Amino acid sequence: MSEPLVDCEGYPRSDVDLYQVRTARHNIICLQNDHKAVMKQVEEALHQLHARDKEKQARDMAEAHKEAMSRKLNQSESQDPPQAFAKVNSISPGSPASIAGLQVDDEIVEFGSVNTQNFQSLHNIGSVVQHSEGLLNVTVIRSGEKHQLKLVPTRWAGKGLLGCNIIPLQR
Repeated sequence: MSEPLVDCEGYPRSDVDLYQVRTARHNIICLQNDHKAVMKQVEEALHQLHARDKEKQARDMAEAHKEAMSRKLNQSESQDPPQAFAKVNSISPGSPASIAGLQVDDEIVEFGSVNTQNFQSLHNIGSVVQHSEGLLNVTVIRSGEKHQLKLVPTRWAGKGLLGCNIIPLQR
């Protein structure tokens, strides 16, 4: 690509087909220029995509914050205890659920990301347990009082990762 096509005296080299080399060089340079233009377009498109993604994340965060604030405001106004969606039916001694402080007849209000609004079946809880990494926040109502518990699903001597039996409440 960069070797001279003339000898030291300025005459065309006899060992090279000058027309073919110049044509090949020209085509390669054109392709390199085209490649640069396409890569610049790709770079600009990626910048726009990431800028839109950041804007969407900011909107989503603002909307989630606004929703959380309105939910807190509604809860503080109503003062009604939150609605439970499931109940602890049994606890195995020495299990992760027992260590966390869960008790029989505790009514579950939140189990990780599962709450009254998004609970559909016990599969929701199973999915949260299977995909959780370490600590799960569990909110229960016990004797009319709300309790926050920290549950760590782990393998233990008994069956399952929790060591408790949870049943859904009828709505």
